[in-house]
Amino acid sequence: RAGEGSGNVLVGYGTSDAPRRRRRPAAGRAPVRRPAAVPQGGGPEQATAAHAASRRSVTADGPLPVISPLVRRLARETGVDLRTVAGSGPEGLITRADVARAAETTAAKTRAAESRAPETKAAKTTAGEAGGARAAATGGVRRVPLRGVRGAVAEKLSRSRREIPDATTWVDADATELLAARRAMNAVDGPKVSLLAVLARICVAALARHPELNSYVDTDAREVVQLDEVHLGFAAQTDRGLVVPVVRNAHAMGAAAISGEMARLTEAARAGRLSPAELTGGTFTLNNYGVFGVDGSTPIINHPEAAMLGVGRIVEKPWVHEGQLAVRHVVQLSFTFDHRVCDGGTAGGFLRYVADCVERPAVLLRTL
Repeated sequence: RAGEGSGNVLVGYGTSDAPRRRRRPAAGRAPVRRPAAVPQGGGPEQATAAHAASRRSVTADGPLPVISPLVRRLARETGVDLRTVAGSGPEGLITRADVARAAETTAAKTRAAESRAPETKAAKTTAGEAGGARAAATGGVRRVPLRGVRGAVAEKLSRSRREIPDATTWVDADATELLAARRAMNAVDGPKVSLLAVLARICVAALARHPELNSYVDTDAREVVQLDEVHLGFAAQTDRGLVVPVVRNAHAMGAAAISGEMARLTEAARAGRLSPAELTGGTFTLNNYGVFGVDGSTPIINHPEAAMLGVGRIVEKPWVHEGQLAVRHVVQLSFTFDHRVCDGGTAGGFLRYVADCVERPAVLLRTL
């Protein structure tokens, strides 16, 4: 089909002229322009360079001479533009070795440029001062590098927005009974249970009912990979920026255990002591943006996960309860999901179950 395979195109539908035999161009010869002639006396290096230039002209103007999806994947992972690669295979076919050489060449140029950086530092400083003077004349501009945690978050969110076709649904829920249930939990001896941990336990129960949402999409294999274990991430704001620590094996933990692990991870995050293992491997994320005093949001999914539940602030609002207008504690829940893994019915069922557990915590007992 069009758009698949190596990119070769079959051109047909005859003309009014009589059919004529056409000779197939020799391998490596550009169909439009001929490679520049090698000057007399030039060595084999010049001939090789001219031949490579000829190959590059074919690649830049015509379809990519690539058949293997492994070659395309390697090019994506190493950041190599296949249109700049001269193929060494039959008829200019680009091989994995060609891509690997191109990646190494690019890396070598980068290292060389970095080694020359001290020599150009003074020139850049002068240019920066001149730019600063121009900025001051126009009101001032400040550039903040995307580095460290902020840079990593920016890259991950950008990738999520590029690759995941997400959709969001939301619902208001009466959280009055949930708050009462939490007070009852904490009235007994033992560690206190946070409200976020109770919501996390509700999410785990909802994922057991809708396992397709505890998954990710393998784009290379064109498969949805469903996971048995729930590793629950939760957004935590720190002085270093937003991080998402992961509570591992949350499906095997109760609300009290989840609360204790969340407290430990939050303290480590604020102190900058989280290990890479504690920041990766999540399968579902819980985002409590209510701490910022807002009601709703359409969060960006934490790539490569398939869904995220957002929790707004809990505020007193007029609410019809048992047929009577009353002041109740109301929360807005928003659910963002990857539309490739499920339809809106599944996402709506997940969110409705979460809202039911918030409004009537006894519903959760059926799954414990």
